[in-house]
Amino acid sequence: MQIDIDIAMQYQVFGDPTALLTIEAAHYPGQIIQSQFIDIAGATVTRIQGESGVGQRIWAHLPNENLSLRYTARVDVTRCNTDISYLSAAPTHTLPSEAIGYLRPSRYCQSDMFPAFVSRRFGHLEGGARVAAIRDWVQAEMSYVPEASGPATTVLDTFAAREGVCRDYVHMVCALVRAAGIPARYASVYGPDVTPPDFHAVAQVWLEGDWHMVDATGMGNSDAMAMIAVGRDACDVAFMETPGPAMLIAQSVRVTPA
Repeated sequence: MQIDIDIAMQYQVFGDPTALLTIEAAHYPGQIIQSQFIDIAGATVTRIQGESGVGQRIWAHLPNENLSLRYTARVDVTRCNTDISYLSAAPTHTLPSEAIGYLRPSRYCQSDMFPAFVSRRFGHLEGGARVAAIRDWVQAEMSYVPEASGPATTVLDTFAAREGVCRDYVHMVCALVRAAGIPARYASVYGPDVTPPDFHAVAQVWLEGDWHMVDATGMGNSDAMAMIAVGRDACDVAFMETPGPAMLIAQSVRVTPA
């Protein structure tokens, strides 16, 4: 499936006029970048590798406090949907370095608080069947409520409130899957079925030697989502970070079938 991406952003950046941006679709297995263009008005741009070698980040040093950005791309998503419930999980001692770090608790995903719950609720299942059950439980238990969470919201808050946006769904899935002894990481993506249109996030789980997308919001399938970046949680893959405060002036995210 081919998707078109069109991003426009305007911010006022206070203090150091620098921004770290993570918005470009990644050169990643299962997707081909047919074309892409980015313009950051007047900025000096430096590119660095993304977390776990997925995608790139952009250091943009601005000529003044105004950040004006336009990004467009066409991405051909070639990966297929996989029924993860039939996949097996690797024994911990066989995990490669790219997966082992995603077993550990992180700032927003305190997975070490959930082993007892996971054992009681999902202990009768193994591997991909356990991950699928966790995904389905999160989708059933949570309500998608814009502005229900903020930058300080952790999975402990979300587990209690049972509401949030895509970041909170991903944190819940990652925490519970890690507590089950299966590596899970946060992935930022573009998808045409995200409502309201915005940057989106899904989980990726390590099963049978590869990463597989899991979207507990139900807004996306792996054959229609373009990968941007990955990390331990939302802290690692924010679409924009600045040394000081930044004020939103205007922003639009449009992702449509080509």
